Amino acid sequence: MGAEKEDETKSKGWLWWLLVLVLAALVVAAAVLTLLHNFEHSKPRGDGVPGRPGPIVAEYANALEIAMHFFDYVFVAGKLVDNRISWRGDSGLQDGSDEDLDLSKGIYDAGDLVKFGFPMAFTATILSWAILEYGDQMDSVKQLGYAQDSLKWITDYLINAHPYPNVLYIQVGDPELDHNCWQRPETMTEKRPIIQINTSFPGTEVAAETAAAMASASLVFKKVNSSYSNLLLMHAQQLFTFADTYKGSYSASIPQVQEFYNSTGYGDELLWAAAWLYHATRDELYLSYVTETHGQEFANWGSSSWFSWDEKHAGTQVLLSRISYFGAKGISIAENLDLQMYRKTAEVVMCELLPNSPTFSSSRTEKFAFEFTDGLIWVIKWHSLQHSMASAFLAVVYSDYMLTSQTEMLYCDGKSYKPEDLRKFAMSQADYVLGQNPMEMSYLVGYGGSYPQYVHHRGSSIPIDAKTGCRDGFKWLYSPKPNPNVAVGALVGGPFFNETYIDFRNNSMQAEPSTYNTALLVALLSGLVTSSSVVQSFS
Repeated sequence: MGAEKEDETKSKGWLWWLLVLVLAALVVAAAVLTLLHNFEHSKPRGDGVPGRPGPIVAEYANALEIAMHFFDYVFVAGKLVDNRISWRGDSGLQDGSDEDLDLSKGIYDAGDLVKFGFPMAFTATILSWAILEYGDQMDSVKQLGYAQDSLKWITDYLINAHPYPNVLYIQVGDPELDHNCWQRPETMTEKRPIIQINTSFPGTEVAAETAAAMASASLVFKKVNSSYSNLLLMHAQQLFTFADTYKGSYSASIPQVQEFYNSTGYGDELLWAAAWLYHATRDELYLSYVTETHGQEFANWGSSSWFSWDEKHAGTQVLLSRISYFGAKGISIAENLDLQMYRKTAEVVMCELLPNSPTFSSSRTEKFAFEFTDGLIWVIKWHSLQHSMASAFLAVVYSDYMLTSQTEMLYCDGKSYKPEDLRKFAMSQADYVLGQNPMEMSYLVGYGGSYPQYVHHRGSSIPIDAKTGCRDGFKWLYSPKPNPNVAVGALVGGPFFNETYIDFRNNSMQAEPSTYNTALLVALLSGLVTSSSVVQSFS
């Protein structure tokens, strides 16, 4: 009997342990299923469809809607359609007519009325990149359509500015004449000559940037307007061939541009354009161009730089690291050491942006009383916000590449950081611009309760019913009254290094908005307005 009871007790014990194991297995299985369910919304998707956007951040959504107003006719030229800005009207309708061209569209550069092709093309490239990475997030706050329309307004102009394979018109208007007048664009009277680059007077950087703009835009319109997309791609390929075949800086060919948009070199633009053309075509010749053919010559691997309308290295490093993260058909990432160098250099750039990194850059303002920020990236006094917005945009893009590819850590000289750290940095730059700064004001016109009132902008400063000519319009430049027309969505130049801002209309260094600054802000806000995984492939 004792043995039988012992056997019975052992049997019950085994049954109890078996029941525990079964229950534990069920719990683990449920947890795994939950993780897999969550993983489906964050993992890279083979069909190129991003994950569903997360909760919308109201502050960024509001700021994005306001910033998009800037491209909704505050700065645009031509015959306006569905104009949402009461104080703007048709302008520049005869631009290009002296050469039998229609250059009426496009956008005015800043507070003046000149169309500078180099920064305009960069503006288009940034808008395209933002739409390609964050179109679903733009759509979730009803801004995607406006972004696409604004982009097309610029690319329509760029197409018309490229009438022959080796000719590109890069400027409408004479800056000297323009700066001697203060007029509304609707009533301007000065002559508007146009300038071209060609085989005798090359301009590699502006031709390559325009190629990048058209290649990236061709991807934006590929599914919504295939014929237009193909047209853009044709122009992009022609322009890249022109830029690469007839090498020469436009600053040397056309010295008068040096005072306004001087170029520091064209190697970065060639890589930038080739990178976009690879994404648009998947032609390995373009990938070969940025790696084995011209990588050593132009890429500056291992060196960080500041992304801007003139300097494309950092943007190219991040854009090409996309291939390293997500792969590409027929490409062995492990064997392509040059592609690895682009990603490693992108990591160098990211490590310099993180405020607590061992290699952080000191090119930023001092920390101040607000606990939310570690200072604003600050590089130069003219349009100082361009580098902070550009850096923040690259940081949020890189963060999302890491998240989507499930790359957990970024290593900076032995210290590790998560994707969230990059996103936190990007948010700090956006928050600074939107009001969390020592001036307690927003640098985005129209956002918040306090923003610049004396914006250096002709159309904004002159009453719509004013009857002024070229010279007598300057009374509105020097008027002590705030601008009668609010340039909603304009991002002004920004603060000085000591974090002060002088709200004075003739202070063009700080008070003048620009197309590229605002485009970078639109791109940044599009990445921050909500969260979702990015697509693995643009095509």
